[in-house]
Amino acid sequence: MSYTYEYIENWLKANLTQERYEHSLGTAECARELAKKFGIDEDKAYFTGLIHDCAKCLTKDETENIIKNHLTLEKGEICSPKTLHAPVGAYIAQKEFNINDKEILSAIRWHTIGKIDMTTFEKIIFLADKLESRTRPAEICNPIRNALNEGLDAALLLCYKNTIKSLVDRELKICTTTIDIYNSLLK
Repeated sequence: MSYTYEYIENWLKANLTQERYEHSLGTAECARELAKKFGIDEDKAYFTGLIHDCAKCLTKDETENIIKNHLTLEKGEICSPKTLHAPVGAYIAQKEFNINDKEILSAIRWHTIGKIDMTTFEKIIFLADKLESRTRPAEICNPIRNALNEGLDAALLLCYKNTIKSLVDRELKICTTTIDIYNSLLK
């Protein structure tokens, strides 16, 4: 990492809304908590949680331009425009913050839709994004937090169940990757 926390925090404050910055702080705090519980590097988890949404407030045109000119996305990644900030965020983390740690970049890239066979670190960042207490409602988070007592996969399965139910209720497309991950977690 070439940049200081101060530089990155200032960059985030300048490029995210206040609510998104609060969410990022909450995700960082939750990632540290989960990393401690599951024996993963707490500082690395905190840092990744802090920057995971660095691309969230880009305009649609900026996001599409980065994808068109710099990224190759998998089919499952393009099903929802709301999730495109994840692969773009990994790109920005690498280009803007000079981060080359593959584990950090992968956790950022997959923090929205996830992937089959996520690493423990990827699962922690994915779950921290959903469970942080600064901006996420307790009534949604608490059952998932309780599922953590059975392990990361039990919490992930509940997240995917909730996501699929929500998408069905709102009559939105369900990414085939989401269904594949859900099915793999049922095994």
